[in-house]
Amino acid sequence: MPVCPICPRRCNLSEGQIGFCKARACFNNKIISLNYGRVSSIALDPIEKKPLYHFFPGSAILSVGGFGCNLRCPFCQNHHISMGGMNEVPTQPMSPQELTLLALDLAKRPHGNLGVAFTYNEPFISYEYVRDCCILLHQAGLKTVLVTNGHINKEPLTELLPLIDAMNIDLKGFSEEYYKYVGGNFACVKETIATAFDKCHIEITTLIVPTKNDSDVQMAAQAEWLASLSPDIPLHISRYFPHYKVTDIPSTPVATVQHLCEVARQHLHNVYAGNC
Repeated sequence: MPVCPICPRRCNLSEGQIGFCKARACFNNKIISLNYGRVSSIALDPIEKKPLYHFFPGSAILSVGGFGCNLRCPFCQNHHISMGGMNEVPTQPMSPQELTLLALDLAKRPHGNLGVAFTYNEPFISYEYVRDCCILLHQAGLKTVLVTNGHINKEPLTELLPLIDAMNIDLKGFSEEYYKYVGGNFACVKETIATAFDKCHIEITTLIVPTKNDSDVQMAAQAEWLASLSPDIPLHISRYFPHYKVTDIPSTPVATVQHLCEVARQHLHNVYAGNC
């Protein structure tokens, strides 16, 4: 049976079977992307919303998303698209050529457009679509951005990186235990960050969930590790709000986020408090 090469799950799929991410499946003994050219969400956003603070600040960027995800964060803010499959999430068709033309048209308007950000759900599970779009976007002189959980194998990541200008990578927490909680592979995400940081612009986001990943020890270890790559890597520390399957944990106190920012600043030069 074919094995999906994209992420550490390496789903071994029989004919017609859909992978864990709900976006990749086996047909004719090949792994295909079910969400190729299927857009569930599209908007012209400030680049700072990604969040990217050190990549063309003040610019707007066309943001698009599809469906599916290869993690299972129980508090996901976009669960209506990230946890849904092909027959559960409304989408509209948009080929790489159509997306590029739209991005170019927006670039000519008064407020402009930097390029395209693949976001809202996990873009790496739309690997072929992202690749094909990025080729055309670069040919058109536009920038390409990924907002990702970083849960991708090194081989496909390395192949895609020459086509990517910037990434915001979610570093969910800094422990094996926390990554079990969100259904991911801690080592894989660290490898993604380490592989990407000198190949394109990167910024990191960590969502703080009270009692789960809010310890000083964990944040200090995370910041120290990021600083070992470069103390200039921007880190965005943001608040969790009850959502999806997690309603019994209260919102992250603003004071907690501000305190953890101070902890991280002992190692990193650019630390930002989000949603405060």
